[in-house]
Amino acid sequence: QVQLVESGGGLVQPGGSLRLSCAASGFTFTLYAMSWYRQAPGKERELVAVITIVRGNTTYSDSVKGRFTISRDNAENTVYLQMNSLKPEDTAVYYCNARWAGMNYWGKGTLVTVSS
Repeated sequence: QVQLVESGGGLVQPGGSLRLSCAASGFTFTLYAMSWYRQAPGKERELVAVITIVRGNTTYSDSVKGRFTISRDNAENTVYLQMNSLKPEDTAVYYCNARWAGMNYWGKGTLVTVSS
């Protein structure tokens, strides 16, 4: 059974940091490109960051570039999103995604709220 379980969300003040984790199971993690998406209230889901399989190449949306870092631990089947210098506009539910050869899996999300 495929599972992607996000954790690490919560309430943080503007300028603060959080690290999200996504624990994967039920599929061959090392075959899949891993991504983080987010969906803010009333908005469409958007891609935040992607990390590829072998070389670990990364891509970020312009809105988070320089502030967020995606990484993966293939031994632990886990992908991370380090979020620094958080802004109120980063408030959203953050979703983990795994994609390979037409397979596309999603986690249930973790809520990040940036507010003073």
